[in-house]
Amino acid sequence: MVSRIYVEKKPGFDVEAKQLLAELHIAVPEGLSPDANLRLINQYDVEGIDEALFDQTVPTVFSEPQVDNATRTLPVSGAQLATETAQELARQGKPTTGIVALPENVRVFAVEALPGQFDQRADSAAECVQLISQGERPVVAFTKIYVIEGNCTDQALEDIKHYVINPVETREASLAPRETLKIAQPTPQPVEIVKGFTKLSTDELAQFITDRGLAMDLADITMCRDYFAEEQRDPTITEIKMIDTYWSDHCRHTTFGTELTDVQIDDEVVKAAFDKYLELRHELGRDEKPVCLMDLGTIGARYLKSMGTLKNLDESEEINACTVKVKVDVDGQEEDWLFLFKNETHNHPTEIEPFGGAATCIGGCIRDPLSGRSYVYQAMRVTGAANPLAPMSETLAGKLPQRKLVTTAAAGYSSYGNQIGLATGQVNELYHPGYAAKRMEIGAVVGATPADHVRRETPAPGDVVILLGGRTGRDGIGGATGSSKAHNMESLEECGAEVQKGNAPVERKIQRLFRRGEATRLIKRCNDFGAGGVSVAIGELADGIRVDLNALPKKYDGLDGTELALSESQERMAVDVAATDVDELIRYAHEENLEATPVATVTEEARVRMIWNGDAIVDISRDFLASNGASKEMSVRIPKQEAYQAAWKGDTFKERLLDVVTDLNVCSNKGLSERFDSTIGASTVLMPFGGKTQLTPAQAMVAKLPVDGETTTCSGMAWGFNPYLSEKNQFSGAYLAVVESLSKIIATGFKREDAYFTFQEYFGSLRTVPERWGKPAASLLGALMAQLDFEVGSIGGKDSMSGSFEDLDVPPTLVSFATAIGKTDHIVSPEFKGAGHRVFCIEAHDYLPDGRPNAAGQREAMDIVQKLIDDGVVLSASTLGFGGGAEALFKATLGNRIGFELDHDVPADVLFKNTYGAFLVELADEAQAPAGSDAVRINLTGTTTAGFTFTAGDEVIDLDKILDAYEGKLEPVYPYRSKAVGIETPQVETISFAEKLPLTYDGTIGAPRVIIPVFPGNNCEYDTARAFQRAGAKPDTFVINNLTPAAVAESTKELAKRIRESQILMIPGGFSGGDEPDGSAKFITAFFRAPEVTEAVRDLLWNRDGLILGICNGFQALIKLGLVPFGDIRPMDENCPTLTFNNIGRHQSSIVRTRIASTMSPWLSRCEVGDMHTVAISHGEGRFVASPELLEQLKAAGQIATQYVDANGNPSMDLAANPNGSVWAIEGITSPDGRVFGKMGHSERWSDGVYQNIPDRTFQPIIEGGVDYFSC
Repeated sequence: MVSRIYVEKKPGFDVEAKQLLAELHIAVPEGLSPDANLRLINQYDVEGIDEALFDQTVPTVFSEPQVDNATRTLPVSGAQLATETAQELARQGKPTTGIVALPENVRVFAVEALPGQFDQRADSAAECVQLISQGERPVVAFTKIYVIEGNCTDQALEDIKHYVINPVETREASLAPRETLKIAQPTPQPVEIVKGFTKLSTDELAQFITDRGLAMDLADITMCRDYFAEEQRDPTITEIKMIDTYWSDHCRHTTFGTELTDVQIDDEVVKAAFDKYLELRHELGRDEKPVCLMDLGTIGARYLKSMGTLKNLDESEEINACTVKVKVDVDGQEEDWLFLFKNETHNHPTEIEPFGGAATCIGGCIRDPLSGRSYVYQAMRVTGAANPLAPMSETLAGKLPQRKLVTTAAAGYSSYGNQIGLATGQVNELYHPGYAAKRMEIGAVVGATPADHVRRETPAPGDVVILLGGRTGRDGIGGATGSSKAHNMESLEECGAEVQKGNAPVERKIQRLFRRGEATRLIKRCNDFGAGGVSVAIGELADGIRVDLNALPKKYDGLDGTELALSESQERMAVDVAATDVDELIRYAHEENLEATPVATVTEEARVRMIWNGDAIVDISRDFLASNGASKEMSVRIPKQEAYQAAWKGDTFKERLLDVVTDLNVCSNKGLSERFDSTIGASTVLMPFGGKTQLTPAQAMVAKLPVDGETTTCSGMAWGFNPYLSEKNQFSGAYLAVVESLSKIIATGFKREDAYFTFQEYFGSLRTVPERWGKPAASLLGALMAQLDFEVGSIGGKDSMSGSFEDLDVPPTLVSFATAIGKTDHIVSPEFKGAGHRVFCIEAHDYLPDGRPNAAGQREAMDIVQKLIDDGVVLSASTLGFGGGAEALFKATLGNRIGFELDHDVPADVLFKNTYGAFLVELADEAQAPAGSDAVRINLTGTTTAGFTFTAGDEVIDLDKILDAYEGKLEPVYPYRSKAVGIETPQVETISFAEKLPLTYDGTIGAPRVIIPVFPGNNCEYDTARAFQRAGAKPDTFVINNLTPAAVAESTKELAKRIRESQILMIPGGFSGGDEPDGSAKFITAFFRAPEVTEAVRDLLWNRDGLILGICNGFQALIKLGLVPFGDIRPMDENCPTLTFNNIGRHQSSIVRTRIASTMSPWLSRCEVGDMHTVAISHGEGRFVASPELLEQLKAAGQIATQYVDANGNPSMDLAANPNGSVWAIEGITSPDGRVFGKMGHSERWSDGVYQNIPDRTFQPIIEGGVDYFSC
């Protein structure tokens, strides 16, 4: 039996519908009436439970009475739906939409995920229902219904469908009733043997490539034919597709490995660099190695290592991510750690399915250092797009609109990163018309682990390979070969199977497992799953491997052997362990609610064998696979490089400054950046935006290493690249990208001698055109010369050589990422710190005609800046980039609203030139001006001023007007200010309640026990446990297991037991169940409503005087259980308060100010009414709503604990102060007696040295107050 419910947000809560309607009026300018209304209705179909249970789950899982209307019939007046199923309608020759009749001027259509695609909403709903029933998990199907009320032409309707339906992942759905949700899976047929393959002629092999959609070329397929002829058999299609994946550009960098046999260079500077490269080859004894792009990209590090300059590399046979050995202070003791970093692209997947492609970009990027058994703790995102403000009419045929692409990709990346609990320290999007060919989607991450957590050994015969994590489905098949191809309009419609789907909560479980040293020390070698699936991840673990494909856990039946071997389903790890350690590792995995299955064994013979249904469908020698295919040769021609210099329009300084700050590559991207959680981990040293206004963008991301305790050791990472410069001059473009990235981390307080690079190359399809091959060759030569000049090596990288769409190419792209380890007390941010300070420009004395600084002068300039920072006299520092000095100075003024007066000796024109590598430093009053030299020029640029103006000669510019233009440029796409969103900002009452003293505990417990349950999707448990431990409590983290019905029942019993043994229940933040279905904390509330858990909570509060705290996701759970404001777990109704979606319609992450409104809760015993604190927030559903009557009751009872306030301490409805639009600016509330406290702000995200670019940062001692309740 299939039960169905329709759920629609009530008026005032329909944020998603209002936001989409606003987009549609832009995307569909004709045919949609300006006064048309859009309604979004969620349809849930459920199979596998009875009606009584379904009725129970409607108001708890599928809807919330406070914000939703739930009905058993479609809530569209006058609409009539078919009573027959879609199959019956099809047999009768009727339309299968399921819609029989609609009223006039009403349009209705529905959208669902393609069969087999992961749907987090449906998946989370099924898990929630199981938590309530503690039985088998039901089947849930989700369909979104779009209802357009008002005039909408047929063409407009089709345009709307085109906008909201991406055929790569979704399809139009039928609203007809369903007899079953179970999809009849075909019985898989035996794997095809390609009969006659070994006898195919050259022409037939060429046709075979076309017919089978392979990425390999004729030389590769010929090599395959000859190999199997030697084996005296025809291959299976699995073997052919596996080899195609192994040898793809994505997996084996075949383009970078192509031998460059004839190199012609028409540019003297580039020719000199190539000659230098040849000298290095000779010096290193590599004359016999092929000249290729890979050698160009790696020889710099080889040379610097040979000279003893490149140090501390952690080298092994295992390839996970760039890894270096570092020293880390942990609670005052120095420890040996490994520091890992990696960059990754998902350009092709994101182009065709932006949400999933971007999500799995960061997911895949995380898995590389994660497979090195490190904890990945900070990320940066650098993307490339065409103009998102361009009208829809300019969209290329077969392409998604740029606006849709950029916003959906941002949603995907942030959704995954936010859920897994990864702080995103920097987000930048580069704009260039060439990225219309194919989007650029780069993720870069840093991770770290104690060195003694990592064991690296060569797998031995008899070892067992265990598959950890997600199950196998059809998603992602062909992704490696698809990303290696150039594309056209037709091919984009055939890529559905290539798109991977991400499940962040599962990868979070792997993170937890790999943070346990007792588990990781069992692992000899680990590979993550990505391109090629099992065939690569397991096939590469050892020279000899035997895989049992029937042992793979599957998402659904019907997968054949080829699909099992090649599926790129995400969130999986393959680990090699000794046979004697299998049971122990599986036990640890199950403790983390993680599936673990033995699937392969290591063999003596160096062959990859895969067995399916008793047949060896893959049996290939390791030597053949490792050959990487036929050797390839290519000629290269590098033409004379062109000069580049930005030309800013305007006759006056103000006009030129306005032109700079409104350029898409300079203007504010805060509305984009703030949807990414930047503070999870409680280790963020620099917020993405600094100053009291949080408007000056940081030039590097900085975070403390993820130690269990306190540390002053931090990492920094910065990027460099200018697509317009590289378009003109690939050599200097790459060189200056390296200079920019290195200069940024130096300006932030790190040292050149501690730095490392990793590069991201992205070019149009090279084909067989020498001039096209010359572009990456010139870029790599430029990057090589920069490595040599600054004695910093690139030890990693990623290339993507398919940035073409028909005749359009992406700009030649080499993004440089620089990273280093340093100390928190050396970190400097770019916002001006005070008025009356001198600002100096420190730069190389000479710049070459192509824009490169003199190398000796640049090194000396960097050393001078490092020395000034070491001396503690630098208040702020930045390096010049895309918009030159004008951009750097303008952005420095914003954070603290400090103006600037240009020195009269400095010509204004200088500020509009590209001088990459130049530094601007604000010095303390007592500091002496540094001295220049023959190589370095040091000039006083100007002085900071108290007034928020910019003075240049006779012009005094009001910076507020420039700021408005700067902030407004991209707000049609990425809004973040109240006026851009249309939010009203009425006055809010300041609430002060001091009539009750906090409750006291009858007795004393020195170290109260704190139970912290961890549900799938929670990600704040580490920060929370550390905060309670620091306050003197004993945290007890318990992972809820829902792998089986028996595990759910056992977890229910165990959690109730641990609550009864504890004095404090803490529900941490995160995204339990992915904040699905369509609402937060439903996963947690479903579990806590189990009678055994409910009674344990009541015993804690009513009989044992215990306390409960919920932060963010925990607050959402408390309010939806009734624990706040009512003090008990109770049914919800439409009159109850709740937390719902932010008014802005997206996730918000920043530092906010809150004011203490009441201290009647023990949690607030260390605070006074009126105290202000800065607190990190990160949520998408933090808007507190309640009826006016209930608000007055809460106020009178002192239950309104905290309010969002502006810099002056006034409660506010402005987005800058109240990021979610909470009524009365309420941030936290308590139960009537104050024992239960729920709040949105992450008070636990605090440690020494964090948020250094927030000048009024303060610590909020609520956890200390709760612990004091028992111990004082």
